[in-house]
Amino acid sequence: MDSLIGLTARDAVARLSRGEVSPLDLIDAALARIDATDGAINALPTLCADRARERAERLMADPPADPPPWYLHGLPIAVKDLTAVSGVRCTMGSPVFADWVPEHSDYLVDILEANGAVVLAKANTPEFGAGAQTFNDVFGTTTNPFHTGLTPGGSSGGSAAALAAGQVWLATGSDLGGSLRIPASFTSVVGLRPSPGRVAHGPSDLPFQKLGVEGPMGRTVEDVALMLDAQCGQHPGDPISLERPARTYLDAAVSRALPARIGFSTDLGIAPVDAEVRDICTRAARTFEGLGVAVEDAHPDFAGAEDVFRVLRAAHFAAGKEPLLDTHRDQLKPEVIWNIEEGLKQTAGDIGRAQRRQGAMVQSLMAFFESHDLLLCPTVVAPPFDHRIRYLTELDGVEFPTYVSWLIMTFAITLTGCPAISVPCGFTADGRPVGLQIVAPMGGEHRLLAAAAAFEDAAGLTGCTPIDPRDGAATANDNKDTTP
Repeated sequence: MDSLIGLTARDAVARLSRGEVSPLDLIDAALARIDATDGAINALPTLCADRARERAERLMADPPADPPPWYLHGLPIAVKDLTAVSGVRCTMGSPVFADWVPEHSDYLVDILEANGAVVLAKANTPEFGAGAQTFNDVFGTTTNPFHTGLTPGGSSGGSAAALAAGQVWLATGSDLGGSLRIPASFTSVVGLRPSPGRVAHGPSDLPFQKLGVEGPMGRTVEDVALMLDAQCGQHPGDPISLERPARTYLDAAVSRALPARIGFSTDLGIAPVDAEVRDICTRAARTFEGLGVAVEDAHPDFAGAEDVFRVLRAAHFAAGKEPLLDTHRDQLKPEVIWNIEEGLKQTAGDIGRAQRRQGAMVQSLMAFFESHDLLLCPTVVAPPFDHRIRYLTELDGVEFPTYVSWLIMTFAITLTGCPAISVPCGFTADGRPVGLQIVAPMGGEHRLLAAAAAFEDAAGLTGCTPIDPRDGAATANDNKDTTP
């Protein structure tokens, strides 16, 4: 069982395709690992083992005659608890939906299951995915396998922690302000935010919104590429979904094609960044020089990114969640109420000004990509912190004005619509993971995955997971204890 848990998703799928192991073998291995580790990290609070076995048995009884190269052959996966899976409890981390069991799956789940995935568990998330620290009043707090006193980040924290602990081989996540990339950075796994429309999802009350996307998480870049292949494609119910590209993303990752020139910034000119994170990411960026790539200290103009994101994110929350204020206000956490109310305060002028500044940032980034193939920067301004803290309130004497301000390195990229990936790039002196964020031009997932895989080889950190959860008190820091 331990040998199966240690396989990459690519290796596990290859063994499944050759009949060397069965989906039932992997389900049993995953369940044993969850039983052994989830008491320490609380990553996968909802299991659907019977559903998974039934699905696996159907796949084994009637395998496809000519499966596509991205077919997963019955690989068990985890699905973030914001995403509906038919017949499985879906709480969205909220007491409002604590007992909801959807009759139908999200389009994303339908696509994955059609491509041979087997859903084994739902991964913990903060309420409605709001915030980058994974806790809620339904299931409690998810902790970091590298140090159970620390947060795995969020909002895809359950998915990230489960991957790092070896509970599953692949997991879904979603990302509005950084919810795929931040937990990947905090747990030394890989998380990719694709271009809007790359992964179909829905049905949605906001079918044309482009701030939030669905995407893949895994322990290696190739695993993430494989899952993106299994996730992507047009769906008639999602009006912005994109056609599947002719070339697979896994082929791009395997190619290890290198860019000619990249720009690197320790702070994008807009954020305080922990000194150790700066040093680790600077050394990581210089790794590309050893691969023959020109690395320059350069970045586009992201001035005003926080104000823009605050306005557009608040408007997004108000559009999607306003009815809950009238019906369930007493069951919502303060941050969700604040988000909705901030959105309701926005005027058409506020939103228009934010959209114009967003457009200027996109133009600046496109100009940057005329002379650079990729942009590199830290994924998060700080390493993982005490899981009892709701959010970072300051760093190096700089106060963060809102509970999402410390996510600025990822949400600045969200505003551009460009694909971005977090890849493990090192550890602090006390063993906390750090991720490097790599950004490609809009629609450039192939370029992104090729370069990320080449960097991953050079960095040599793929053997750090899966890891047995490590007990211990949280790392000391100067932030006030605001216990959830």
